[in-house]
Order: sequence, then C-alpha cells, then structure tokens
Amino acid sequence: MRFSHTSLTVRDMEATIAFYTKVLGLTFERRRRIEENHAEIAFVKDPETGAQIELTHWDDKPNFEAGEQLDHLAFEVPDVVAAVAAARSHGVRVAKEPYRLVGGTSTIAFLLDPNDVWIELIQRASP
Repeated sequence: MRFSHTSLTVRDMEATIAFYTKVLGLTFERRRRIEENHAEIAFVKDPETGAQIELTHWDDKPNFEAGEQLDHLAFEVPDVVAAVAAARSHGVRVAKEPYRLVGGTSTIAFLLDPNDVWIELIQRASP
C-alpha cells in the first residue's frame, strides 16, 4: 500500500486552485467533472515532493462547517478487491464496494476509519 493523496472539499474551485498554485507554488495537474457524483475534482501537486491534493467541489454542498473540509485520504493498492476483503476481516466498515467511475480506468473503494474519515483505495489500471 502506498499513500496517494489527500482530498479537500472546497467552496470555490477557481479561488482554491489559484491559492494553491499562485500562493503556495503547487503545480496544477488536471481537472474534471464527475457527473455521477455531482462533483468536480482538480489535482494540484508539490513539484518538489510529488505530494498531491485533490480538490473536490460538490454541486449540492455549497456550504460546510469548519472541520468538514477533509474529504478523504487515498492509498494505492495492487488489488482493491483483496484490500477490501482484508480490511473487512479486521472489522473495518466498507462505505463503498469496489467500482469504476464512468470514463475512469482505476478501480476504487472506500473504507471508514474509526473516526468516520473516508479512506479511498485505488487500484490503478495496468498500462
């Protein structure tokens, strides 16, 4: 398992991308709509370390309380189905079984940690 990225829920995608790129010096990576989730995501990356932040704007969540900004932590795994089964054997709650987003190539699933923080497991498509 390899840590992949942290996802933050954002109110304004344009202002947030500008902050992370112009103020903090991160590099804009990519941006796209996720229609089935009613959301838009963008990735910014630290050019020195490669660390990524996924910025998520939910269409139906224009406001949120302080502390709700952390959306999820993501980990890359070689086999998402096996990782979910292993987590389940430890009593971990599975929030979303393995699936693919429309137009996506990775298989993903979501677990809940003991504090209800969403943990994304990502199995990247083979090249």
